[in-house]
Amino acid sequence: MSAFRSAVITFPGSNCDRDMAVALEQVCGGEVFRVWHGDAALPDRLDFIALPGGFSYGDYLRSGAMAARSPVMQAVIAAAGRGLPVLGVCNGFQVLTESGLLPGALMRNAGIRFVCREVALTVENSQSLFTAGYSPGQTITIPVAHHDGNYFADDATLDRLEGEGRVAFRYAEPVNGSARDIAGVLNDAGNVLGMMPHPERMIEDAQGGTDGRALFESVVKSFVGA
Repeated sequence: MSAFRSAVITFPGSNCDRDMAVALEQVCGGEVFRVWHGDAALPDRLDFIALPGGFSYGDYLRSGAMAARSPVMQAVIAAAGRGLPVLGVCNGFQVLTESGLLPGALMRNAGIRFVCREVALTVENSQSLFTAGYSPGQTITIPVAHHDGNYFADDATLDRLEGEGRVAFRYAEPVNGSARDIAGVLNDAGNVLGMMPHPERMIEDAQGGTDGRALFESVVKSFVGA
């Protein structure tokens, strides 16, 4: 079996791309490609794509709005359409909503304050390829660091996400004003996950915990079982 091959997309203003690449190297192994936003194509035979956190294009217009129109995003959208796993964390989540890969939008936090701390999350869906390593209802601790993490969607969309099991993670207590305390959502096919908390910052004890590690391990196990 070929080695696991992943890519981390870097936009102008990304600042968590190295963190994500290190997490993928340590947990998933294989080759990690660093892909610049201006590239029109992705490396061949990828198994996983990550859109990291940061402040792409300085958050001009709206967070993630300009990055969603970068040349590489057409290739990312096409790969997601083929079923390739795509993870967007923090700014990456914003890019996924702005590109149409996920529903809803990320708005300014309630109170207009930057939130930077560890938060408790509840695992709402443990059946996806990203969350199979967790137990249903499990409480995990993952850091957040965002100013525009207030997830919004209309009631019909929220009801659909809930009914289809597409809420992956929920804040155990209010953090940023997100509708129904949603912290992470899946697309309808289950191969795209956007979340505001940073699992790549909780993969080893030196970081204060390992609750994020199971997310990356779950993706690798789904690859091995394919």
